[in-house]
Amino acid sequence: MKFNSLKLNAYLCIINLITMKKTILMAFIGCSLIACKKEKVAEVAQLPQESFKVFGDSISADGAISKEELLAKFETLKEGDTIEVKFRSEIKDVCQKKGCWMNMSLTEDKNTFVRFKDYGFFMPLNAAGSEAIVNGKAFISVETVDELKHYAKDAGKSQAAIDSITEPKVSYSFLSNGVLIKE
Repeated sequence: MKFNSLKLNAYLCIINLITMKKTILMAFIGCSLIACKKEKVAEVAQLPQESFKVFGDSISADGAISKEELLAKFETLKEGDTIEVKFRSEIKDVCQKKGCWMNMSLTEDKNTFVRFKDYGFFMPLNAAGSEAIVNGKAFISVETVDELKHYAKDAGKSQAAIDSITEPKVSYSFLSNGVLIKE
């Protein structure tokens, strides 16, 4: 059988169309299977969003260390050292005249004394017992025996109380530029 070139071209076009239809059909089926594939989605636990009142500079809660971590940092400091830090703890007490200072818990018997940069903001007088995040500079203060005796004398302490002062007092201090108090 002899095919002329016109018939041969027609047959080749039909074969190409059939092959192209099969290729398109296979591609469509493949894409459909991929699109319909059920992916496992890792469930992320949604933590409730914490709400804070802001005092001083606007800061975020991100990156705040625990009170235990801050205590460990305080214990490595020498007089004159300062570190920039953000930490979270409970407010133990607040100045009851203006709210110009507060003590925050480090342990059951250790606190850090927090003052506010440039006397620029104050804490609510009823903030004791609240959880707070404080940003600023941590440092230690050392009061000498002579200074402590002088303060005791000025406070009207007895001579026996004054004489009982034999060691300098190390205080953990903090100068804050921003505070978040949990609502």
